[in-house]
Amino acid sequence: MFWLKILKDFIQILRSGQTPAQIAGGFALGAIVGLMPIFTLRGAFLWLVIFILNVNLTAVFLSLTLFTLISFVFDPAIHALGYFLLVDIPSLQGFWTSLYNAPVAPLTRFNNTVALGSFVAGSILFLPIYLGMKRFVVAYRTHIGASVEKWKIYQIVSKSALVRWYDNIRNLGS
Repeated sequence: MFWLKILKDFIQILRSGQTPAQIAGGFALGAIVGLMPIFTLRGAFLWLVIFILNVNLTAVFLSLTLFTLISFVFDPAIHALGYFLLVDIPSLQGFWTSLYNAPVAPLTRFNNTVALGSFVAGSILFLPIYLGMKRFVVAYRTHIGASVEKWKIYQIVSKSALVRWYDNIRNLGS
């Protein structure tokens, strides 16, 4: 049921009235938040940016869910990137030391290899995710959307009694 909900939400995001830039921005910002530990000063700052910018919040939460699940697979690589930045580059040692001695900077948890590596990886991936998602939304709206609605699996899932029942229960509080 969880995967059907994600698929349904994804299709609703693609069909929504927001611009491709808003959807892609939400998806890319959600990817950064999903890759890095949330309870840091950087996480709070990113949530502030998400709520200030006019991005699709459903895309943020969908991307956050997907990238949180994916991040566990890539944790060893993210740790290696953070370790490389913190330990293996001698010219950055003074920077890390002065940052650690700054009053607020340790709250960002930059000295944790996974926290630093995931933030750097998310920052590097932001632009490709944004541009790729923007192109995908445009392509879906112009070419793919009509043919997806004709698929048997789409019609079965969208008209399924189980999916309608789940939506009714989920929307009771709204």
